[in-house]
Amino acid sequence: MNEFKFGYVAIIGKPNVGKSTLLNAILGQKVSIVTEKPQTTRNKIIGIKNTQNAQIVFIDTPGIHKPKHKLGEFMVKQSYEAIELVDLIVFMVEPELPKDSELSIINKLRKINKPVILSINKIDTVIKQELLPIIDSYKDLFPFKEIIPISALNNDGVERLLDRIIFYLSEGEKLYPEDMITDLAERFIVAEFIREKIMKYTEDEIPYSVAVDIERWEESENLIKISANIFVEREGQKIIIIGKKGERLKKIATEARMDIEKLLGIKIFLEVWVKVRKKWRQKDILLKSLGY
Repeated sequence: MNEFKFGYVAIIGKPNVGKSTLLNAILGQKVSIVTEKPQTTRNKIIGIKNTQNAQIVFIDTPGIHKPKHKLGEFMVKQSYEAIELVDLIVFMVEPELPKDSELSIINKLRKINKPVILSINKIDTVIKQELLPIIDSYKDLFPFKEIIPISALNNDGVERLLDRIIFYLSEGEKLYPEDMITDLAERFIVAEFIREKIMKYTEDEIPYSVAVDIERWEESENLIKISANIFVEREGQKIIIIGKKGERLKKIATEARMDIEKLLGIKIFLEVWVKVRKKWRQKDILLKSLGY
C-alpha cells in the first residue's frame, strides 16, 4: 500500500508570473483571482488539493516586489511569512534569464532550509531551444530539487509538477475534509471576484487604489443578497469606475455576480457602491478594517 503524503506548499515569485493561474489549474476551480496586471494577489490564498495518495495545502502568495506603500509592505511580508511556514516551495519564474528580482528571491531561499522546485511558466510563449540556456543558468544559481517547465494557462506540465511536489512531501494524515478546496471565507472570495473585475476594466493606478468590503450578506433558500462597498482614494477614481451612465460599474457587477453564482451554486443579488477613502493604503487602521 502506498504511503499517504501531507504538506504545505508555497507558490512564490515576482508579480504576474502566473502563481494564481497555477493554483486554479491544480485545483480545477477558481479560488484565486487572475488578471494580466501585476500585484493582483494581496493576501495569502490557500487552496487544498486532494489526490488518491496525498493532501497538499497550497499557499498562493502576493508577488515579491519593492513596496511603495504600507499595503505593498503587507503583501511582501505575506510572501516571506509563507516561505517560513511551509514544507516545500515552488518558485515560479518566466522563461527568460534570471534578473535582479529573481536573484533577490534566490538569496532569500539560500537562508532557509526548505526543498525548492523551480517552475518555469509560460513555456507556450517561447520555442523549446530557448529554454535550455534558461534552465542551465538557474541550475548554476541554486540547488533546486527539480526544474519543471509548465504552461499553467494551458495546463501543460501541471500534472508532472504536482507529482514531483507529492514526491518530496513527507508521510502524514490529511487535516482537511476531502470536499474542502479552500479555507477562505466566502465573503473574502466574493470581494476578490469584484476586485478582479475592477482590475480588468480599469487602467493605470486605479486597480491598485481599490479595496472591496462586503457590507451585507443575507441568505435565503434560493438567493443570497450581497451589498459591497468599493473604496477608492480619490473622487476622480470613483467617477472612472462608475463610468458613463454607470455602464462600467454595471459591467463589473454583472461579471462578478456570474463568477459568484458559479462558485456558490445559488442565485445572487449583488449591489455595489463606490466610496472615497483618502490614502487608505497608507493608513494602518483602514488596512486592518479592510482585512490587510
